[in-house]
Amino acid sequence: MTDKERSIVRHKELKGKVEMISRAEIHSKDDLAILYSPGVAEPCLEIALHPELSYTYTRRHNTIAVITDGTAVLGLGNIGPEAAMPVMEGKAILFKLLGGIDAIPLSIDSTDPDRIIETVKLLHKNFGGINLEDISAPRCFYIEQELKKVCDIPIFHDDQHGTAIVVGAALTNALKLADKKIDEIKLVINGAGAAGTSIAHFLMSLGVKHMVVCDKQGILVRGDQSLSLNHQALAHLTNPYLEKGTLKDALRGADVVIGVSAKRVISQDMVRPMNSKPIIFAMANPEPEITPEEAYEAGAFIVGTGSSKYPNQINNLLAFPGIFRGTLDAHAKDITHDMMRAASKAISESVKEDELSPFNIIPNPLDPKVHQRVAEAVKQVAIETHVAKTYE
Repeated sequence: MTDKERSIVRHKELKGKVEMISRAEIHSKDDLAILYSPGVAEPCLEIALHPELSYTYTRRHNTIAVITDGTAVLGLGNIGPEAAMPVMEGKAILFKLLGGIDAIPLSIDSTDPDRIIETVKLLHKNFGGINLEDISAPRCFYIEQELKKVCDIPIFHDDQHGTAIVVGAALTNALKLADKKIDEIKLVINGAGAAGTSIAHFLMSLGVKHMVVCDKQGILVRGDQSLSLNHQALAHLTNPYLEKGTLKDALRGADVVIGVSAKRVISQDMVRPMNSKPIIFAMANPEPEITPEEAYEAGAFIVGTGSSKYPNQINNLLAFPGIFRGTLDAHAKDITHDMMRAASKAISESVKEDELSPFNIIPNPLDPKVHQRVAEAVKQVAIETHVAKTYE
C-alpha cells in the first residue's frame, strides 16, 4: 500500500483528527450547579466587569484558532474550505502535542479579504491568538496587516513567518559548515508568494545583502512596471546588481537557492554553475523543486527539503508550537520581529556544534525539547521588549 493509500485509509478510520474533551467532571447536581447553572453566572459577572478575566475563568489563555480560506493549501492551490480541513486538523494536533496548546481549526467560506477580516474580528475574543494558514498571496499580507489593527491578540500567518524563521535557522547552520559569511553570499529565492516574500525580508534582517528573487516569469527587477505592487516592492529591496533573466541565469555563481515554488523547477544543469559548496533548500510540497539525490549528484553540498522523507526537513513545524507557547505564556499582545529572531536562533542552536553535519543542520521537529527552548526564548524576548501584558 502506498503512502497516499495509507493516508486515505487512516483518515477514514479516524473520522477526524481532533475532538473536544472536558477538563471538569460532573457527577452530581452539586457539580452541575457549580460548573453550569446557576453557579456559572458568577464568573460571567466577573468577566463582564473585567473582560481580561476571560483569560482566567475560561480556556482562552491556552486556546488559539487555526484559520484558513482554503486558497493556498500545501502545493495544491485553491481547493476550498472543506478540502482544507484535514490540514487545519493536522495543524491543531501538532499545536497540542508539541506546544500543549488547544487549537480550533476553522475554515471560512469566503475569499473576500474584508469578509475574512470581519469574521475573524468578530470571533477573536474567544481566543488567545490567531494562526492564519494557507491563505493565498497577496491577500494574506493585507489580511494579517488589517487583523493586527483590529484585534488585541497575536495574529501570525505561519506560511510567511514560520517558514522564514526555520529557513533562517537552517541557513545559519548550513553556512557554518560551508564556512561562508551571510553578508558575503549570493542567495536566490525561487517563489515570490507569501513564504518567499517573508523569507526574503527575514534573511535580509539576518544580514543577507546579495539576494535575487524569482517568480514564474524570472528575476524580479526594480523598475519593471509589469510586476504587481508587492513584487515591485520586493524588487526594490533585492537584486542590487539589476540582474535579468530566468532562474537558471540567477543561479549562476549563487551560494544558496531557496525554493518555495513548485516541483521539478530546478534541474541539475542549474545546480552545476552555482558557487562552490552550494546550499539548496528545495521546499515545495508535496514534491521538491529538485530531489536530494539529483541535487547531490549535480554537486550540492547541503540539501534541505520540506519533506520528512529526507534529512534536513525545513518545516515550520519547528517554529509554530514553540512560538505560540511562548507568546501565550508571556501573555504577549503581538508576535514581533524580535520574538521571531529569538525563535530562529533557538532552533539553530538546538543542533549542537559537534552534531552539525551536511545531513544534520536542523533539529528533529518531534523533539519536545526544541519547542520548549523556542517557547522560552520567545517568552523572554516578549518580556524584555515589553510586549507582554499581565492579568491575574
